[in-house]
Amino acid sequence: MTIHSNKPWLALAAGTAVVGTLPWLVSEFVASVLLSCLMYIALATSWSLFCGATRYLSLATSAFFGIGAYASATLLGSLPWPLVIVAGAVIAAVVAVVMGAAVLHLRGTYFAVLTFGMTELIRHAVTFVEKQVSGTVGRVLTVVPSNETVYLTVLLIAAGSVATAIAVKRSRFGLALSGIGADEQRAQTLGVDTRLAKIAGFGITAAFAGAVGAAMAVRWTYIEPAAVFSPFIGFQTVLIALIGGAASIGGPVLAAIVFSLLAETLRLQLPYGYMMVLGLLLILCVMYLPNGLATLWQRKRTTPAAAEAGHV
Repeated sequence: MTIHSNKPWLALAAGTAVVGTLPWLVSEFVASVLLSCLMYIALATSWSLFCGATRYLSLATSAFFGIGAYASATLLGSLPWPLVIVAGAVIAAVVAVVMGAAVLHLRGTYFAVLTFGMTELIRHAVTFVEKQVSGTVGRVLTVVPSNETVYLTVLLIAAGSVATAIAVKRSRFGLALSGIGADEQRAQTLGVDTRLAKIAGFGITAAFAGAVGAAMAVRWTYIEPAAVFSPFIGFQTVLIALIGGAASIGGPVLAAIVFSLLAETLRLQLPYGYMMVLGLLLILCVMYLPNGLATLWQRKRTTPAAAEAGHV
């Protein structure tokens, strides 16, 4: 294994170690902003792992996030914290496998609309069950771990998401997902079980979203379906991944950091400014950077090689 192939792993390890020390060095507000960055790094990277490779546009992130949040709210008093996170991930993954088996034969607009519709169905189903069982729409969280524990948990989930994306991209499974995105029928003729690959990739994406939802649920003292199943979470994840470059790994990470900082800066001063900036950047990226912000350093990497080839 060459030094170049180790660079992503070394960068991930160094970044995780540095970011892991920050809660004890910065103010509570800055730590909260960092937590938001880590949350969207995990969501956007795991979304890109499947959707960036296969070019399936999933709008179900908020469904898996909400499932994880409600799993956390339900199990927090009876299970240790690590098992609560695992339960949120597993339940979300199981739902994704069932959902994927039903809708992953579709592509394009049909798949996007159906995933959004199933997200709304899950939200209303949870609301109905809450009203029938507990007599209320939301849940109050009384016993929660410390802020530092939550921060480190989300950091580990984000690092795990990036690590999984790196490993998948270098594996035969990653090649299968990329083959599906390039030409699914050709991938089938080459012996790829496209149905199984798509369901597995969709399940991995959901597992990370569910884990993030389970960890972030304790940041609120009261959760309700409208908040944790919010379409805004899903749409922002998709926009961050697309603007950063869904086919890359560093792009969604960079975009998640930039937009989390913009969100905290603009929401206080210009409540609608953040969404305007997000929409404007999406338009500019579609027009001038079709592969997202990752295009910028990909051009720098390929230009010297192309110039050298031209001289030869």
